[in-house]
Amino acid sequence: MKILKYILFLLLIVIVAGGIYFGTKDGTFDVANTKVFDAPAEVIYNNVKDFKNWESWGPWAEEDANIVYNYAEKTEGEGASYSWTSAVMGDGTMQTVKVIPNKEIDQKIIFNTPLGDSESDIYWRFEPAEEAGKTKVTWGMKGEHSFLEKVFMSFQSEDFETVLRQMYGKGLDNLEEEVGKSMNAYTVTVDGLTRYGGGFYMYNTTSSKLSEIGEKIGPMMGQLHDYMTQNNLSMAGMPFTIYHEIDEQNGTVIFSAAIPVAARVITPKGSPVLCNYMEPVNALKTTLKGKYENLSQAYAQAEEYLKTNNITVDPSRDMFEIYANDPGMEPNPANWVTEIYIPVLTPSMSGLN
Repeated sequence: MKILKYILFLLLIVIVAGGIYFGTKDGTFDVANTKVFDAPAEVIYNNVKDFKNWESWGPWAEEDANIVYNYAEKTEGEGASYSWTSAVMGDGTMQTVKVIPNKEIDQKIIFNTPLGDSESDIYWRFEPAEEAGKTKVTWGMKGEHSFLEKVFMSFQSEDFETVLRQMYGKGLDNLEEEVGKSMNAYTVTVDGLTRYGGGFYMYNTTSSKLSEIGEKIGPMMGQLHDYMTQNNLSMAGMPFTIYHEIDEQNGTVIFSAAIPVAARVITPKGSPVLCNYMEPVNALKTTLKGKYENLSQAYAQAEEYLKTNNITVDPSRDMFEIYANDPGMEPNPANWVTEIYIPVLTPSMSGLN
């Protein structure tokens, strides 16, 4: 009996000592991972803000392919929520409690565990990176483990913070891939023959290598914009580029950057910015939605359409591209719209859009 008493006494000491140890052990945690994305903050934020998008990049799907998601009526913005059921990951819910568009998202997450419900804070931060056009994205979770959770964590083979940090790192890698896909998506539509109405436009002209057009068009448009601002001239349409002469053999081009205006503008002698008038023209219209680097694909489809339909290009007129929306107002290049007009010779106006 004395031995049993001693054993019970020792067990009591162990239990008390363990209670003191785990009770005084700091259970607070703040675990995050950070990655620099080659993308604007708005594009990344627009993906993260909607819980429905998380299925495509969430790292937990790799742990349980049979995880079931249940979405509330509202899945983005303050008050948005969703829940999940998983035999592997456990059940839980998440709710968005605060958003600062393109900068911050704060959320509450609740895990339903055998040890009871566990609530923590999730946070997202979208900050400008040192390199222009890139964004530093931070995804983290902070909270405090309960007494039982501290005991449970102490007997796990893997450290809680290490596992969580690795999971967030994988999630950020997946998210980066999804964002990249969304930014590189493009479509080409050959709209068919149309009649472009023409009109007055301000312009400047240069020659360059074909590979340098992208580098030169920005400063040229900037010069036009500054001139029009200084002279109180309003845009009467979206900016466009006119291709006067293309030498594919030597890889050179002569082109103009242009902005439509409502009426003729008399410019001073020696001005680098001039005014001209484009006559109405019959043309094949092709629309690219996506990055400008995909223009070659759009031109290839336009040329194939001309060939297939035996349509002759008008050699006396210059082809041109209209930039139907402003890249400065649309951060995702997949949504940039470029309209290509190739002047054509048509026997009649039938079939024109």
